[in-house]
Amino acid sequence: MVAEKPLGPLPGPVFEIIDPRFAACTVADARVERIWTGSRWTEGPAWLADRGLLVWSDIPGDRMLCYEPASGRIATFRAPAMSPNGNTVDREGRLVTCEQTPHRIARTEPDGTITPLVDRIDGRPFNSPNDVVVTRDGVIWFSDPSYGRDRSRPADDGVEGCHVYRFDPATGDVRQMTHDFVMPNGLAFSPDESLLYIVDTGSTERPDGPNHLRRFAASADGALTGGDVLVDADGGHFDGLRVDTEGRLWLADDHGIRCHLPDGTLIGRLRLPERAANLTFGGADGRLLMMTATTSVYICRVNAAGAAR
Repeated sequence: MVAEKPLGPLPGPVFEIIDPRFAACTVADARVERIWTGSRWTEGPAWLADRGLLVWSDIPGDRMLCYEPASGRIATFRAPAMSPNGNTVDREGRLVTCEQTPHRIARTEPDGTITPLVDRIDGRPFNSPNDVVVTRDGVIWFSDPSYGRDRSRPADDGVEGCHVYRFDPATGDVRQMTHDFVMPNGLAFSPDESLLYIVDTGSTERPDGPNHLRRFAASADGALTGGDVLVDADGGHFDGLRVDTEGRLWLADDHGIRCHLPDGTLIGRLRLPERAANLTFGGADGRLLMMTATTSVYICRVNAAGAAR
């Protein structure tokens, strides 16, 4: 059973300014507010702008919850929900979700119906889609580690290895885009979509495994080159990330949210009392940082907006 924690603003400083350039991202009187608690692992925050809703996943609870900032109301968005993990919103405002139980990517239509999009490649089912992003041309990119894979499933009943995939709903084409990840996790594009950032959390599976953020150059046809390590977790754990309109990287880790410049320089932190899993930008002006962190969900005003608005 999850211990309940008090809701409302948290005490103490909100921002840790490591580099003076982070000051431009902060709001002087901002406070971190816990808006929800009571889950075992929260993930996948996504902002539905047309409905004014923050949606997130409660993976062990097999449900999705939602928060309406205008009223403060929190409600069940969907349950059961196929053990949902990462979420994003496509260019038509539709929710796109990584569903672990059927190892698929699914889309929620405006009328609430759910459209399964892709669950296999070359006839073999995916492991456990984890995080997802949609580019401006409607193509869906997602990571597929084995965290949510049914361990009773035969080893040969599924894809080999853990990779990032590219799926085009218009053509049905699905391609494996990476080949050397241990546990691909959070991913995000730069504002112009010329760069793709991917987290590898392989250290959770083996002692010598990586826990870092890699940067790839992405061509117009989706081909990836490069892949050098941009930021290392230095013994900690990364997870989800988002990129703001200035190309800065907002990255979830053990202590909250880190903010890095595009060249990898760490410029500041937003501290949380729990390990952060993921984040998104939302609110009416896109400058409300919304964070899922272990048992709870937090919000905080920042002076930055997500690149994918």
